[in-house]
Amino acid sequence: MADYATLTKTIASLTEGETDTVALMATVACELHHADARFDWTGFYRVTEPGLLKIGPYQGGHGCLQIPFSKGVCGAAARTGETQLVADVDAFPGHIACASSTRSEIVLPVHNAAGEIIAVLDIDSDQPDAFTHEDAAALEAILSAVFSRA
Repeated sequence: MADYATLTKTIASLTEGETDTVALMATVACELHHADARFDWTGFYRVTEPGLLKIGPYQGGHGCLQIPFSKGVCGAAARTGETQLVADVDAFPGHIACASSTRSEIVLPVHNAAGEIIAVLDIDSDQPDAFTHEDAAALEAILSAVFSRA
């Protein structure tokens, strides 16, 4: 499991004073991706128009270029505004297989200072049932701290 206490401090230090969302996303994706061996693909899908997510900064293999809010785990997080914790992606109705190696994932909505959803953070794992509620809580706190000023 990631050392979220250290990771939180590192990300806070690296992003201090930055308000550009793409720069923030790139830094967060990089730091998270290299912090935990479970994280096989780590990145953001940005809201670029109503009902549509497009790939943003990420680490790992290729991702889907765009995802409608109506499809997949990322779409569900954007549509509902709730973190999606998926132990088995094959059991998730409408899962979009951007990478065939993905077995589980966690997707968290990203809000700006006005409380609007501007993106989702998607973390995939090639391990089944890789993510916990502790991961969700720690990642939600990091996202809130970083993007609430953007």
